[in-house]
Amino acid sequence: MLKIGCHLSSSKGYLAMGREAVRIGANTFQFFTRNPRGGKAKPLDLEDVAAYNQFAKDQGLFPILAHAPYTLNACAADEGLRTFARETMADDLARLEHIPGTMYNFHPGSHVKQGAQVGIQLIADHLNAILTPELHTTVLLETMAGKGSEVGRSFQELRAILDRVELSEKLGICLDTCHVSDGGYDVANDLDGVLEEFDRVLGLSRLKAIHLNDSMNPLGSHKDRHQKLGEGTLGMEALERIVNHPALRELPFYLETPNDLEGYAREIALMKRAYLE
Repeated sequence: MLKIGCHLSSSKGYLAMGREAVRIGANTFQFFTRNPRGGKAKPLDLEDVAAYNQFAKDQGLFPILAHAPYTLNACAADEGLRTFARETMADDLARLEHIPGTMYNFHPGSHVKQGAQVGIQLIADHLNAILTPELHTTVLLETMAGKGSEVGRSFQELRAILDRVELSEKLGICLDTCHVSDGGYDVANDLDGVLEEFDRVLGLSRLKAIHLNDSMNPLGSHKDRHQKLGEGTLGMEALERIVNHPALRELPFYLETPNDLEGYAREIALMKRAYLE
């Protein structure tokens, strides 16, 4: 069975997100842990969490994917911004311990003219400060398109972060189909070759989730502009190959396409029909 969902608003709570996911045909979903452009989170409603956990168990809504705010930059040049990122992420992970089976995805950060190697070390330092042996939530580094000074534009940069993290067993990778294409990996025409390189550099066992998005831009553009499924430069045939690939088909897929809920419902149904049982 294809495990697929989309990005939902967390403003009404976990149970509301779970019900919304089921209504549009999803069997998982992604959400922001707090305002994607802000910092402060609402107090955790433990009654809502308990109700959601039961609902998720009944409906099979596992695993869900929490997404860190875009404002976090673990390798910012400003120490205050790095402290903000570290404290926010630590708080997010503490909250997610109340929801079993959750993963936590974040953009590694932008080195802001410090250089990629400095950025990589700062991100590793950030993770070493917040990861603990007791943590149950898997933390995912997202593959990036390479816009500006983004770190994580290549599998090698992600590998360099992993190699510097003491509790690297707590880490995985989320592969974004738009980002890797914009970053120069030809998932549309050479999916096997891209996955072979991923396995050689990172190991496919690290791959825990897929952001399933088409792209508005051509291969290697480094732009990061998501498009609706089948309406971009990847195309529907390539996206169907991705969800059916033997190395990927058992992973959860999360849509981040420019859609409203009904648009997501159509894309979820479309990919379910394309999935080869």
